[in-house]
Amino acid sequence: MRLTSSAFADEGRVPVKYTGDGEDISPPLRIEGAPEEAKSLSLVVDDPDAPVGTWDHWVVWNITPDTGEIKEGITPEGVSGRNDWGRLGYGGPAPPSGTHRYFFKLYALDTMLDIQEGSTKEKLEEAMKGHILKKAVLIGKYSR
Repeated sequence: MRLTSSAFADEGRVPVKYTGDGEDISPPLRIEGAPEEAKSLSLVVDDPDAPVGTWDHWVVWNITPDTGEIKEGITPEGVSGRNDWGRLGYGGPAPPSGTHRYFFKLYALDTMLDIQEGSTKEKLEEAMKGHILKKAVLIGKYSR
């Protein structure tokens, strides 16, 4: 399974447009090779380089497994979790200093998840335990 973006290469710089310094919209994402037996996909975007510990930027689950792309600025159909700004949906990179890495993590699961909208990444990770078929990671970097 692969997760890519036409906006930046793996380990490349996230364009300002997709950050808190720009339009603060999600970048376009392409999904390839999800396993046929997958019942859902989950997407997590987080920043492990944040000074307060890992900062969650985007949390979505129960995405249809045949989703091939997530268009720019669009949250895929599914259930949205709460990011560390306390809101649903995408919140772009806005590092206080230095270059941070933003991990776009896609999980193919063997089930649909029964957790409430607005749940945290931690709640999602707990629900995914034992259900992950495949994982793909795309890393973008950003500094001000």
